[in-house]
Amino acid sequence: MTNDTFYILDVFAEQPLTGNQLGVFPQAASFTSGRMLALTRELNFAESTFILGPGKGPDHWRVRIFTPGGEVPFAGHPTLGTATLIRDIFDGEGGQTPEVITLNLAAGDIPVRFTGQDGASPPLATMTQNPPEFGREIPAADVAPVLNVATSDLDDRFPCQVVSTGLPFLIVPMKDLETVRRARLDYDAYDRLVERHDAPLVFFFAPEAYDPGFHIAARMFGPGYGVPEDAATGSANGCLGSYLLQHGVLGEGAVDVRVQQGHEIGRPSVLYVQAEHTSDGIRVRVGGRAFIIAQGEWRA
Repeated sequence: MTNDTFYILDVFAEQPLTGNQLGVFPQAASFTSGRMLALTRELNFAESTFILGPGKGPDHWRVRIFTPGGEVPFAGHPTLGTATLIRDIFDGEGGQTPEVITLNLAAGDIPVRFTGQDGASPPLATMTQNPPEFGREIPAADVAPVLNVATSDLDDRFPCQVVSTGLPFLIVPMKDLETVRRARLDYDAYDRLVERHDAPLVFFFAPEAYDPGFHIAARMFGPGYGVPEDAATGSANGCLGSYLLQHGVLGEGAVDVRVQQGHEIGRPSVLYVQAEHTSDGIRVRVGGRAFIIAQGEWRA
């Protein structure tokens, strides 16, 4: 029998019991890949993470991320949630709480900066993602059936395009919030999309939000990764920010938006997305808050 401590966090949440759930195992250096996958499937959250230990310094940590379908090189809410937990339970250099935690993932080093700590709520954690890669465009006629909407429901001013900041997503622009709300996954059409275009992660959005003060409504379907619908997808929102900037969806200039996701599955989430042109290309940041809501002991 083992006695492995684990934590549950709510990430991209504005209050506990919302946002995207995450399981974190903070002492996983001895775990095999098979055990990591089995534990992830047992928790059955969209992702779980496994902390392998410090990397190149006290604020640099080696981490692996798994979905129920297998390991992924990068994902957003696991990155923010894991960095938040590390900051909470491990002392930084000299016993000081660090402002930046860097996670060494399969996709590379991802820094997470913490700001706005007032004691009443968790600090805002913001990750700088890898520069975006803009991939192939996919015909709207192949995408719309996957979401059970008409081709005319998609915004034909902009492409359905694969974008990656470490994990590729098919970004799909819709005309309005109502279309985002009524979209339903057609598994047969999804299988055809994956077979023809190798695009298993479908992220769709509209430039309207559910509530005042927000800018974008979004959803993500990824059954090929064991995630029929995700409550909050930080990696996809980094791709979204890059896409909005690249195609001028919201006009000229830098992108600074608050995205709502997860409403249709009862896990409302908020993501803070920024993208701007720099001399080195597009720089994209995605932020949110993470609540540590439970601690337990794994006994099997």
